[in-house]
Amino acid sequence: MEKSTVIGVTLGFVAVGVGMVLKGASLTILLNPAAFLIIIAGTVACLFNGFPMENLKAFPELVKQLFKQKQLMSKAELVPLFVGLSQTARREGILALESRVDEINDPFLRNGLTMVIDGLDPDFVGDVLDAEIQNMEERHRNGAMIFTQAGTYAPTLGVLGAVVGLIAALGNLDDMEQLGQSIAAAFVATLLGIFTGYVLWHPFANKLKIISKKEAELMRMMIEGVLSLQAGDSPTAIEAKLIAFIPQSERAGLKPKTEEV
Repeated sequence: MEKSTVIGVTLGFVAVGVGMVLKGASLTILLNPAAFLIIIAGTVACLFNGFPMENLKAFPELVKQLFKQKQLMSKAELVPLFVGLSQTARREGILALESRVDEINDPFLRNGLTMVIDGLDPDFVGDVLDAEIQNMEERHRNGAMIFTQAGTYAPTLGVLGAVVGLIAALGNLDDMEQLGQSIAAAFVATLLGIFTGYVLWHPFANKLKIISKKEAELMRMMIEGVLSLQAGDSPTAIEAKLIAFIPQSERAGLKPKTEEV
């Protein structure tokens, strides 16, 4: 589970709820079906108007990524993996790696190694893998854009909801006792719009961008390792190349894995 998302969403609701109580506002005022209809249903309607159905079909999976951490190989795991593959290739030849490909769960890395074992041109291998990263990044950008746009629509719909509420309140000035409550209820839509836009949708979009960047960096590290294997670089050289992708603060825990053959 992605703990930061759970903590962030929980703290967001607690902060607004406790803040309203401290300000003397009653939480029961949030029980406003019209406000929820305008903000939630209105935002959904805007998304359907703004995106093709094929993009919106990915929405459940995007939400899943926000709350369930995707299992990826770490950069620290890749270093000894490629060093070991390099040692095998230098002792037995590049074709000897075929027996180890099935042990690798990552489809991107497995595809790259398969192309190398098949003896494809290095430029071709690099171009194919780069294209796969670019396509992935484009898909991820489209996914994050859904949340970015939702965060743009929701606050504006909140203003629309407040206007609708004020029209209803000012249209019934005969009942002065209810006027104050009606005006307060009119701004619930604004509250919901700003809350969902800036506490949920925009931060969700930012997190998806960070997740995408992390995955792309890992894949580029894999490309470097795959092409180094194909070039016949020594285990020491491959280790040095791959360690360059790891932040300096995380390198202390890495132990040398190379055994020159």
